[in-house]
Amino acid sequence: MSADLNELATIAAEVGTPFYAYDLDRFRERIRAFEEALAGVAHLTCYAVKANDALAVLGVVAAEGLGADVVSGGELAKCLQAVISPGEIVFSGVGKREDEIRAAVEAGIRSLNVESLEELDEIAAAARALGRIAPIAVRLNPDVAGGGHEYLATGDAASKFGLERAEAMEAFRRAAAEEALEPVGLSFHIGSQLLDAEPVFAAAARAAELWRELAETGIRLRDFDAGGGLGIAYDGGAEPNVGPYVARLSELAGGLGATLLLEPGRHLVGPVGTFVTRVLHVKQAGGRTIVVCDGGTNDLLRPALYGAEHPVTVLADGERERATVDLAGPLCESGDFLALDRTLPLPRRGDLIAVELAGAYGRVMSSTYNARPLCAEVVLEQGSWRVSRERGTYDDLVRNELG
Repeated sequence: MSADLNELATIAAEVGTPFYAYDLDRFRERIRAFEEALAGVAHLTCYAVKANDALAVLGVVAAEGLGADVVSGGELAKCLQAVISPGEIVFSGVGKREDEIRAAVEAGIRSLNVESLEELDEIAAAARALGRIAPIAVRLNPDVAGGGHEYLATGDAASKFGLERAEAMEAFRRAAAEEALEPVGLSFHIGSQLLDAEPVFAAAARAAELWRELAETGIRLRDFDAGGGLGIAYDGGAEPNVGPYVARLSELAGGLGATLLLEPGRHLVGPVGTFVTRVLHVKQAGGRTIVVCDGGTNDLLRPALYGAEHPVTVLADGERERATVDLAGPLCESGDFLALDRTLPLPRRGDLIAVELAGAYGRVMSSTYNARPLCAEVVLEQGSWRVSRERGTYDDLVRNELG
């Protein structure tokens, strides 16, 4: 767990529940271990901001010298606020608006990753209007399936992401012929929560073939962007071995004379977060024990959306009878749960529940459904803790409404 039980109880007493806690020291350790595996390799690690965009987290990313992978104008703005170098930011995503493209070109980011021929034209138009040359990478759809859930797979042929090989080649040709564009990279990303890296290597081999073909036509690139997707072991099993993963991709990129770009998100930040909620009621229904908590899918959507099973700890003293329970949230939705059929020390009203490995795709997918304000967030660092996001208020719920 990212924080000890007594510390979480102290935080709960002061800030209330529910809340997220992020261990920034552990985040730094994971970043440094990842970078150590890349020692001596021409590379840039671009943290996947979509995993967790908290400014406190992004501040560590900047301080550790990482770049960023963004997928919206909002993420770009947050990275710039966190003082991540624009020259180390790549902008991915299949649906960039014109204002987002313009902001990226104005900021001078490392590259915009193109996912359609229409988008290529829009980037060129924005660059011409600004009197700039926009660096672009083309995202290849390698037709390689990967991901821990069907919603997390992004590399198969029917996916909305990237361009098929022929269209990717055409995008590079157009970019090379356009004075307002500079083709600098080739990217791919096949999915998220990958525990087996073999599909990544298969996709990388197909991308390398295209890279070599482009070089033969005179289009020489700089960045070989293998995306992210490296997962974590929510079930307590072994984590993916970063060493062989990095070594295979580094060898391939080195053979191309390329700078290797990697976009880890969940792998770095997932284990550093804990979601803490309090038991409101324990009831029986149809032979099941229902533990109703004050945090739900409005705070942590992954269990309901993906069937994700996070480790769960009941923060209770002494021995307890163990029972199979459902941890439900407070929302008016039958699909509002944090865990189902979980055998735990039987929770009681007032107990704290810690949902672990919740640092990725938690706060970023939260909402104010049922008019419940966003939960508080705290960070733990160098033996102390502080509030990094205040709990939302009812005033926040109506702040942007005009009536």
